[in-house]
Amino acid sequence: MSYCLSIGALARRTGVKVETIRYYEKIGLLAAPARSAGDHRQYREPALRRLVFIRRARELGFTLDEVRELLALADGGGSCQEVKNVALAHLAGVRERIADLQRLAGSLETLTRRCETASGAAGHCPLIDDLLGG
Repeated sequence: MSYCLSIGALARRTGVKVETIRYYEKIGLLAAPARSAGDHRQYREPALRRLVFIRRARELGFTLDEVRELLALADGGGSCQEVKNVALAHLAGVRERIADLQRLAGSLETLTRRCETASGAAGHCPLIDDLLGG
């Protein structure tokens, strides 16, 4: 395609904020685009596709470093197995965070159950006492 998009149009098409697009350029995830005579950024389809890729990867929880690694594999002809390895490492981290959140939920359920039998001022609430180290 031969069209050019302004940064605002690119933001609208991809759902990525203008400030975020500028940040991705600054850190090298997105190449700096050509500029118009008025010094406005002019993005072409490859930038649109790359930004959609970045947005989708971020929605899946990939870190910026992981996104950079995935892009390097895609740009440099990496193997599908290498991409899979990055995704599996990310999945392991997701599962670890889920386990941490489940432990946290269990702790909060225990603490809130202790409040069911309590009465009186918040200063004497078992949950408050527990948080204070009591």
